[in-house]
Amino acid sequence: MNQTTHRKLQINHTRNKQQDHTAVMEETAANFRYEDCQNEYWNPEEFSLLYGTPLWEQSTPHQRIILNHLYWVAYYSQIVSAEIATIYFNQTSAAGLYAQEDFRLICDTLDLESSQERAHINAFRTIAKQVEQALFGKLIFTYPMRGPFTETMVYADTNALKTWWKKIQLQYFGLISANNTFLACQYFTVRGVRTLNGKLVQHKLSNYYQKHSQPEVAPIPAKISYYHFLDESFHFNSSTIISHDVINYLPSPTAFEQLVANLGLLGCQRDHFHFSAAINGIFWYDPALYSKIYYVLRSPVFEMGDTDAKEMMRRCFTEESEGLNRSFLTHQEAMASYKVYVEKLDYLWRRNREMSLMGGNSISRCLEMQKRAFGRFEGYCREELEGLFLSHAKAQRKV
Repeated sequence: MNQTTHRKLQINHTRNKQQDHTAVMEETAANFRYEDCQNEYWNPEEFSLLYGTPLWEQSTPHQRIILNHLYWVAYYSQIVSAEIATIYFNQTSAAGLYAQEDFRLICDTLDLESSQERAHINAFRTIAKQVEQALFGKLIFTYPMRGPFTETMVYADTNALKTWWKKIQLQYFGLISANNTFLACQYFTVRGVRTLNGKLVQHKLSNYYQKHSQPEVAPIPAKISYYHFLDESFHFNSSTIISHDVINYLPSPTAFEQLVANLGLLGCQRDHFHFSAAINGIFWYDPALYSKIYYVLRSPVFEMGDTDAKEMMRRCFTEESEGLNRSFLTHQEAMASYKVYVEKLDYLWRRNREMSLMGGNSISRCLEMQKRAFGRFEGYCREELEGLFLSHAKAQRKV
């Protein structure tokens, strides 16, 4: 690589080390007590679970605060999944890059970023588990620690076969990228796109802390959002330098390398095809969320019966709302930014440069999908969900 590119990497790495938020994030998360900030917002109001839906409109001020907290928990549960995968692929990519002369700086950068990701994961999970245990007596959006070969999207349009095939693909990419410098660099195109999606929302989440009237006493989750955003800004810079600059000093990709690179970005488009009425900024497949939302509505937070909970879900998910429109606008904004990010990568297929797969979704298509899926949910899960909820409620009373 030339001197200019090396200098870019050096500046980014040095500044990331100087401003590393790992220690302060660990200390801040360790001091979290839900009772200390349970009565205040942690994010801007519009970043609340089911914001702008009928549930939000009829919720009390206290319920709205809880929905704001649940957005934080749910949003960062997705970030945990992404960062688990990032830690693994940082290491396999570093293996593919270390074989090149003068690439040690990239490997050192990735080592630092992986250690930061571990601190992020610990902070997010520390807060999320405490919140959900306090509200529900069990974990809802939080899940046991997982490996890097699981579906990255926590609530995806998937099944057992798709999940198995995704695992095989991730394992294979890790294997070949560890011995292929082009694919090791190209991974950062996908990482950059995924991080770009995060930046669109995380910048707004971090602003809540930055604009707080008294930052020193701001709620701890808001501080964590801010520290995370600062770290991820450096990670995005390194993704861009590696995928847009470093890659230019490698031999032109072979047909096989181009195929693998394009399939990886096409997979990213599939992951980002949907947009959610429940959570703006995470491209989840809402039907995979139905059982979680049902449980929240039946819980002591909302105290709805089975019929009322399902009717509320029907209105929130199958009817157009302000919340759905906001999520769609975020989806469109993300897609436009992805196009700009990849426009100069000449090895990409046209459908990846134009993000045509992701662009195939719309509000009308989303609502049609939701209506079909919710009909199946009601018919198949009526007795199962009711029984599950009652058995858990009974167990809670015994505790």
